[in-house]
Amino acid sequence: MDHSRDILENISTAVIVLNKDLNVTRINSAGQALLEVSLARTVGTHVSQLVLRPSQWVQSLEQGRQSNAPFTLRGLQLTLLGGHEIHVDLTVNSVLDKNGEIKLLVELQAVDRLLKISREEGMAHAQQTTKAVIRSLAHEIKNPLAGVRGAAQLLARELPDEGLTEYTEVIIREADRLRDLVDRLLGPQQQLSLHDLNIHEVLEHLRMLLQGETKNQITIIRDYDPSLPCFPMDRAQLIQAALNIMRNALQAATQIEDCVLTLRTRSQRQFTIGTKRHRLVCRIDISDNGPGVPEQLKHAIFVPMVTGRAEGTGLGLAISESIINRHGGLLECDSSPGNTRFTIYLPMETKHAK
Repeated sequence: MDHSRDILENISTAVIVLNKDLNVTRINSAGQALLEVSLARTVGTHVSQLVLRPSQWVQSLEQGRQSNAPFTLRGLQLTLLGGHEIHVDLTVNSVLDKNGEIKLLVELQAVDRLLKISREEGMAHAQQTTKAVIRSLAHEIKNPLAGVRGAAQLLARELPDEGLTEYTEVIIREADRLRDLVDRLLGPQQQLSLHDLNIHEVLEHLRMLLQGETKNQITIIRDYDPSLPCFPMDRAQLIQAALNIMRNALQAATQIEDCVLTLRTRSQRQFTIGTKRHRLVCRIDISDNGPGVPEQLKHAIFVPMVTGRAEGTGLGLAISESIINRHGGLLECDSSPGNTRFTIYLPMETKHAK
């Protein structure tokens, strides 16, 4: 058994091993995920083939090769082959392999993700505080609301004129509407019922549901990774969470002429959710080509009662986030005009769900 290979595959830092000509001899899973490359197409190629506009990247590695001590460069900008940019901290060490040949051990730490995790933790703490206040307020509302409803029912029985009961019926009906709203504020209360399921079966069910609701007036593009295994999830609650997101995207996208919704799945290795590092997570992207989330709402899009629509309650995305969090997962949003993407990360393990 190659223990060094096992170690490389199970660490979260991206590691690339280069020979003296700067050709790749090994790259671990974290490195493949960070640079969005595959092992088969990477080993044996020159490092300049791993990124676009590689001059600074190659120059930094050359500098590391010539250094007699570990070489570190902070905040190196790389343009990946897919076109988007990342920032990394680069460390280069020269080592001798068992044959006495000099190899370069290159470590890459994604600065973007570390900053994002820090922001996520701060926002999560603020949102949890807000949600705790809202839940406490919701509980306080339910008791007097039940009293109002009960009093209206008693009053209806005592009224001498049956024509007046239409007023008590209004009170009862509105009290029930407020009760339902409070229940939605409190979010799903039932325990998760976890079963090993195929995420694509869930997404296909939702796709057909949306196509039926819109009478095929939208285009839904599917980009699924067929290699994803079944993993534990609560089908009913996950459908509710994803449907809230899709309907939210649909309401935004229908403001334009050609409405397109894209569903994409991928696996992602060595991914951190909160304080936990997961070896493998399922990533689900739900994207639309609508006008985007208003700038003033981006920081609070998952907070209950925050909405950009006059007729909205601002509860759909908050409920979705709560369900995904209970699965041990993470919900993120990245939005700009013409491209809004909600991303769900779900661990492919049972022990993180609650």
